[in-house]
Amino acid sequence: MTDDPRALLRQYGLTPRRALGQNFLVDPAAPARIAALAGLTRDDTVLEVGAGLGTLTAALAAHAGRVIAVETDPHLVAILQQELAAFQNVTIVHGDILDLDPAALLDVASPPLMPLWGTRLPHYHVVANLPYYITAAVIRHLLEATVRPARMVVTVQREVAERIVAVPDEMSVLAVSVQFYGQPRIGMRLKRGAFFPAPDVESAVVCIDLHETPPVPVTNVATFFRVVRAGFAQRRKQLRNTLAASLRLPAEEVVAALASVGVDATRRAETLTLAEWGRVTEALSLQQTGVANSD
Repeated sequence: MTDDPRALLRQYGLTPRRALGQNFLVDPAAPARIAALAGLTRDDTVLEVGAGLGTLTAALAAHAGRVIAVETDPHLVAILQQELAAFQNVTIVHGDILDLDPAALLDVASPPLMPLWGTRLPHYHVVANLPYYITAAVIRHLLEATVRPARMVVTVQREVAERIVAVPDEMSVLAVSVQFYGQPRIGMRLKRGAFFPAPDVESAVVCIDLHETPPVPVTNVATFFRVVRAGFAQRRKQLRNTLAASLRLPAEEVVAALASVGVDATRRAETLTLAEWGRVTEALSLQQTGVANSD
């Protein structure tokens, strides 16, 4: 296949579809660099989300034992099937990743260790050039699946990448969510010109090495995330106020729970560490057993 995605588009008479967030990687050095970040061997299976024109798919196939390339645009699926026909280790799937179960794509059956905390497969990796408008949804879908990858390598908007790797006092729901499941780092940055058409912002490739077990002791993962979302529901407010309002708990109970685990009730959500969120969740759960199921 040609190394120039723009030539492929001309050959097939196609133009990028803005509605699908299509920005094709045209930097000739980028596919190999992204594949290297994934750290692939012939024992590995890669789930590629948003295969596009197959430029990155080919680079992944050169190193992995198997590549499952998911693409939602039927026009691009037809191109992928033709251009990647020579790669015997590539399976092309037409579909929306948000509607697909990774376990079914991988053809494995592995029950979760607990709700929202699936089984980590050491030879399963995810590589994705994510449309900006569904970045958080796709990451959450893959992290909360019944089978989780050992590593995720995702190209996202640079601002989103910086939010993912944030530390207190700059945390967000996204940062807590990703860091609960794995250790993220920014592997490389990509200028606007690395894509066609060029997006309005720069991008970055985030590498996430997934934890085998939860990094903080929590009884219920769903409860943990419910408390975190409640804490960030009104970012400018103090924890005692936003937790009480969002979880429908008496303010005095929230203050007592926070004090019991050494967290100042006047702090704001973005200042808490993962460990502190874990302690707060357990303290609130002990005092209010309905936290996990309340609306």
